[in-house]
Amino acid sequence: MNVSKIRVLFLLDRTKLNKRNKCPIRCRLTYLKKRKTFATGLFINPNYWKSKQQKAHPPDIDNNHINTQLSLISQKINGAFLYLQVNNNLFDVEDIYLQYKGVSVKTNKTLLEAFELHNTKMKKLVGIDYTNSTYAKFKKAKSHALNFIKYEYNKNDLLLEVITMSYLKDFDFYCKSELGHKQVTINKSIQRVRKIIKFALAEGYLERDPFILYKPKRQVFKVVYLTTEELQLLEGYTFKQQRLNLIKNLFVFCCYTGLPYRELMDLEYKHIVTGFDGNKWIKIKRVKTSKYLSIPLLPKAKTIISLYNKKGCIFPRISNQRYNSYLKEIAAIVGIDKNLTTHIARKTFATTVLLFNDVPMEIVSELLGHSNITVTQAHYGKIVQKKVSSEIKKLKKKLKK
Repeated sequence: MNVSKIRVLFLLDRTKLNKRNKCPIRCRLTYLKKRKTFATGLFINPNYWKSKQQKAHPPDIDNNHINTQLSLISQKINGAFLYLQVNNNLFDVEDIYLQYKGVSVKTNKTLLEAFELHNTKMKKLVGIDYTNSTYAKFKKAKSHALNFIKYEYNKNDLLLEVITMSYLKDFDFYCKSELGHKQVTINKSIQRVRKIIKFALAEGYLERDPFILYKPKRQVFKVVYLTTEELQLLEGYTFKQQRLNLIKNLFVFCCYTGLPYRELMDLEYKHIVTGFDGNKWIKIKRVKTSKYLSIPLLPKAKTIISLYNKKGCIFPRISNQRYNSYLKEIAAIVGIDKNLTTHIARKTFATTVLLFNDVPMEIVSELLGHSNITVTQAHYGKIVQKKVSSEIKKLKKKLKK
C-alpha cells in the first residue's frame, strides 16, 4: 500500500483577469514530486483570496460558495487518492486526477513512467532488498532512456505499447556511437530496460514483451590476472613507503581469498570463524549479491591478517579510487606490466590460486560468490581450456616414453 502523501493546493491564475476583475482558481496536485494542475471552474477577485488560508474572504454569498466548492474538490481528490491506495499498488499523480474526474485510471503508461514507478518502489526497499548502488544504477538507466528517446525519436517519452525490438537495437547503436560505451556496459543498460518492461508486464501495463526474442550480443571476456611468477615477485617485494606496503598486503590478501573491495573494507574478526573442518574460514555476506561467502583462510592470508587490527575492521579503510591509484604505482615499481586494479586480485584468486591448482569450476564459483556457475564459466572457461591444454601436453610426453 502506498504511504506517500498527496498535497492539494489552490492558486490563482492572475494572468487571466476577466472584464469583471476576476481570475480563475486552479488546483495543483503534488504526489511523488510530480505535479498536475487543472482548472476548478471557479473565479474570484484576487483581492478576496487568502493564499495561506486557502480560502475566499470576507464571508459573503459569493465567497462562501467558492469556499464550499473548494472544500468539495479537496474531499473528492482525497477520496480518489484513498481509493487508489486501497485498490492499486502503484499509481501516479495523473491517475489520481483521472480518478477524481471519474475516468478509468489509465493503463497506457509510458516507458519513463514505468521507470519512475519501478524506481520509487525500489527506493523504499534500499537496505532491505537492494543497495543504494543498485538504485543509483536504475536512476542512471532512466536518464539514459530519456536522452536516447530525445535523440532517436525527438520526443520526451514513449508509450510502452509502441516499443518494439528495434528500440534495443537502436539503443545499442546509440550507446556505442554517442556515449562510447563498451558492449559489457551496453548489455547491462539493456538488461535494466528489460527489467522495466518485465515490471510493466507484471503490473498489467503491457500485454506482451516486445523484447522476448532479443538475444544480448556476446562479449569477449579477457581475464587479466597475475601469474604465479608475478604473484611471487609482488609478495617478496618490500616497499620503503608504508602506504605501498599496506596496499600490497591488501592486494595479496585478496589474491588468496578472492574478497571483493567492499567486503575487504568491511572485514572484521567476527567474520573469521572455525569451520566444520576445524580450520579458519571467512564468512561474510556479499553486498552485491546478498549471498554469503565462505572462504577457507589460506596460510598466506592468515599471516597478513595477523599484522593488523584486533578490533573493528581488520584493515585500515581506503577509498577504491586511491587503492587503484597506489596499485598502478606498485606495478611500475615492481615491474609488472599490467594495469593492476582491486578486481585483478579476485581474478588471480580464481585462476592462479584455484583453477591452476586443479580446484573444480563449481568450487571456484562458490568461493567467488557468483550468483550461478554460468557467470564463472563465462569469465573463466578459456582459463580452464588453457589448463586442459597444458595437462594434455604433459600426457603426450608421458605417452611417448
